[in-house]
Amino acid sequence: MHYYLKVLQNYANFKGRARRSEYWYFVLFSIIISVVLAIIEQFLGIGDILSNLYSLAIFIPSLAVAVRRMHDVGKSGWFILIPIYNLILAVTDGVVGANEYGEDPKAEGTNMSDTILD
Repeated sequence: MHYYLKVLQNYANFKGRARRSEYWYFVLFSIIISVVLAIIEQFLGIGDILSNLYSLAIFIPSLAVAVRRMHDVGKSGWFILIPIYNLILAVTDGVVGANEYGEDPKAEGTNMSDTILD
């Protein structure tokens, strides 16, 4: 949940780099929340109102974390537009050390929970 909140705090930050764990935990929690909202909508019979609002709310943070993930592997954010290749890049380990997009996020304040997750 820490990484999900971290992405929301960096709401529209398209600069810098995002670790694999930051990106994938955001994706995981977004999917879980979407499924829960879909179940609630089915139970209440209200259509897709909640799901649509949630999708709209996380659209910019999703784009921002995807761009920062591409930066971590040393690619431009525009690579998120290439369907299969962006998935390959998203699971690839980031560039060790600084690159043109910023410092290595793994090197910043590493603690025990960060090293276990990556």
